[in-house]
Amino acid sequence: MDSQTQLTQIAAFAKDKLGNDTSGHDFNHLQRVVKMAQRIANQMGVAPFIPVAAAYLHDTIDDKLVDDVNTAKEEVRSFLTLLDLPSHTIDEILAIISQMSFASTLDGGRPTLSLAGQIVQDADWLDAIGAIGITRAIYYGGKYRQVIYDPTIPPRTNLTKDEYRNLSHETIINHFHEKLLKLAGMLNTPVAKEIAVHRQQAMLDYLAEFDAEWNAER
Repeated sequence: MDSQTQLTQIAAFAKDKLGNDTSGHDFNHLQRVVKMAQRIANQMGVAPFIPVAAAYLHDTIDDKLVDDVNTAKEEVRSFLTLLDLPSHTIDEILAIISQMSFASTLDGGRPTLSLAGQIVQDADWLDAIGAIGITRAIYYGGKYRQVIYDPTIPPRTNLTKDEYRNLSHETIINHFHEKLLKLAGMLNTPVAKEIAVHRQQAMLDYLAEFDAEWNAER
């Protein structure tokens, strides 16, 4: 099976798993991450197969989205094995998608990713900031009935993974301060860092406008 056919099959697998998602982690999100991973890989002279494959699959094992992470990982491994991918390629893809989330950077450490993994992480985090990131934060918060903003609730600091996952202690606006505004400074590649500059400013401008309107200053 040639690599393009393998990627087509991987895309179909991901679409089957997340095509009906209503939290901002749907197939459109995966396709954007794939396009950005391709862009970064091409600009850095990195073979795109593993970044693209991992970009398609990265949310299929996300603990926000699946009931049993270990079962989901085994399903991905079995599927990739059926595509005749080498075992070392499967191992790298699974290592990337298991360790690239923002949550994995909490609890006192940040996993070391391969260069391909750093590219996918950057592509995914870029989709969490800027205009699309603003939209996704509001969309996700609305799905889980989060409070939009409460000035008496300060953003949380030094979050553990368990605290991060506790949406009852978060507001949509606080999520920008607790996570989204941090991502630009955590990116790996120079390509992603350059792209992030404009997107970061878009969020800062949005938050400044939100604050002014909240306080009836505009």
